[in-house]
Amino acid sequence: MSGEAENRPSFMIGTLDYALPDGLIAQSPPPNRSDARLLVVERASGKLTDSTISELPSWLASGDMLVLNDTKVLPAKFLARRQTGGAIPGLFIEERDIGQWVVLLQGSRKLRTGETLMFESHDVSNQQVVRMLLEESQGQGHWLVSVSPSRSVEEVLEQIGRPPLPPYIRRAAEDERDGVDLGRYQTVFAKNPGAIAAPTAGLHLTQELLSQCKDKDISTAFVTLHVGLGTFKPIAVDDLAGHVMHAERYDISAEAVEAIVARREAGGRIGAVGTTSVRVLETAAALACADSWLEAGSGETRAFIYPPYEFRAVDFLLTNFHLPRSTLLALVMAMAGEALTRKAYAHAVEKGYRFFSYGDAMLIL
Repeated sequence: MSGEAENRPSFMIGTLDYALPDGLIAQSPPPNRSDARLLVVERASGKLTDSTISELPSWLASGDMLVLNDTKVLPAKFLARRQTGGAIPGLFIEERDIGQWVVLLQGSRKLRTGETLMFESHDVSNQQVVRMLLEESQGQGHWLVSVSPSRSVEEVLEQIGRPPLPPYIRRAAEDERDGVDLGRYQTVFAKNPGAIAAPTAGLHLTQELLSQCKDKDISTAFVTLHVGLGTFKPIAVDDLAGHVMHAERYDISAEAVEAIVARREAGGRIGAVGTTSVRVLETAAALACADSWLEAGSGETRAFIYPPYEFRAVDFLLTNFHLPRSTLLALVMAMAGEALTRKAYAHAVEKGYRFFSYGDAMLIL
């Protein structure tokens, strides 16, 4: 599951194209999480059914399990200013050490090693001045920086950061939806900080909906995958066999593995909530030894799933509608098949479903 090209089948990028009107790209979440629409795709029959997220439990069977990604999205977007007053928008990428970050800075060709920038603070209760020293350019707008005063990344970003919405969700400065984004671009079960993009399929779920699943003996297990900048990285090759997948940090505990294995061996189906959960489960299955079909552990995964692919650990998938020519759409095609995926996406466009992070969902059974 390394994402390397050796011995991988050909799959051409044009297969992942489809036409999408701009008006169907969701710019805000629905008023309530469970108000989202749900397109149910039944692989055995090819049937498509228009439903809603609130009806999700009725589409699942007693004994099934939902596997959820409990990563917590950091408020990773920020605005810094040069000594001249010029604004430099940025994005936190990773923490190398306390006070040492890798960041992505716009307009970085203007910047110079050794320059100090000042972060703008949006926290009215904490106006402590926070600076970053540009230590080293790492190319393509990435910089290694020192942040002072030296505090935990969560503490600093709480003061200076905003939700790291993807570029297709447009927000003006001081947009009135900023407050909504803080709560809604985060799952209700988010626990482990580290993501710089949301696992969007999980955004639809509420505690009430999960309780309804529990009442029907549909259990849950949690894994962690910290979604990184690479989730938006376009595929730059014609043949997906040559695409090198970005690495993302994951964790699947022994407790989660035990619960998942027990459910499957009792005859239940394992459902991944989102492509991130799929990547954790399939990585854990690929690493498993003879004793079990799933391996607990943590590390980095470059799992790149595209057709043809035989799923080892995932029986069904709840996912959003994804960008054309994306690795996420490739994974969906691996699960549903090329023809049925195209049929489902054409139906979603025709029926006015909302697409991408704040959009509607699809359940592939």
